[in-house]
Amino acid sequence: MKTRKLGNLEVSAVGMGCMGFTHAYGDPPPEAEGIRLVHCAFEQGCNFFDTAEMYSYFKNEEFVGKALRELPRDKVVISDKFWPMALPGQEAPKLSEANLRRALEDSLRRLGTDYIDLYTEHQMADGREEEVADLMGRFIREGKIRGWGQSSPTADQIRRAHAVTPLTAVQSEYSMMERKWEKDVLPLCRSLGIGFVAFAPLGNGFLSGKYRAGQTFAENDLRNVITRFSPENMKANGPLLALIRRFAEEKGCTEAQIALAWDLAYGDFVVPIPGMRKEARIRENLGAADVTLTAEEYRALTQALGRVEIHGDRVGRDIRKLGTVPQDVDR
Repeated sequence: MKTRKLGNLEVSAVGMGCMGFTHAYGDPPPEAEGIRLVHCAFEQGCNFFDTAEMYSYFKNEEFVGKALRELPRDKVVISDKFWPMALPGQEAPKLSEANLRRALEDSLRRLGTDYIDLYTEHQMADGREEEVADLMGRFIREGKIRGWGQSSPTADQIRRAHAVTPLTAVQSEYSMMERKWEKDVLPLCRSLGIGFVAFAPLGNGFLSGKYRAGQTFAENDLRNVITRFSPENMKANGPLLALIRRFAEEKGCTEAQIALAWDLAYGDFVVPIPGMRKEARIRENLGAADVTLTAEEYRALTQALGRVEIHGDRVGRDIRKLGTVPQDVDR
């Protein structure tokens, strides 16, 4: 497995998003199977595992802690995220030093570790960038975290926070279906030496080419509420899938691997973290690290993408309808 640098952290070129092991895509696999799959990813060279206290309200952190317990701690990189508003059992205001410190200690306990490699503010609290950055600097100096990040920040929020405590990484949705960060955030991360962690790099699975219009999902699957999976939008996005399929055939790989390779080709500071709950998907997604798009291929694919209209999106107001995330999420 090739590696990349997120600030001072060396991680596998493709990481594993662990949210789906406890919620979001229908019923999760049994815990023992989930742990086996995490170990399978590690054996395939993946060392970067992403979770959040908000996922299933702390249960995902507990799962990740159990899954990584038997693996050498110095060989895995744990990415965790804190919610800026109080979750059940937490005290407000969440971003006070005492309450955020308590949240961090609780996350450490659930993860079964004494430090978190990458600790990210999950949803930005506008106007608190410098304050949060200062607290993150204290946690770094204390050895409780190795680096910190922001999720879905604006370029201005990045600059303000980075000036106080340098950011290790930004984590935002980035895929062929969501490219808004190319305007300013991605170039800024490149110039400042900040890593970029791409969540939902396969458009919640759509870019894998494994779903078609009329597809049905379990009642507790978020694809029931995000608009890119509505029957009309799935049909309308057919030209996108056709484009990906053409490039995949030319490269002798799968559609998912082309979508991930395109993310990776933006720059060596970009690390996608697809979710994967089947062994075949783990091998496929991690294998994307070995699919290299030449500069000419990347340019041709990107130019072609620019001519394709994308229908539907993935936004918090729709995900709230599923009832599995806090009601104050808007990103």
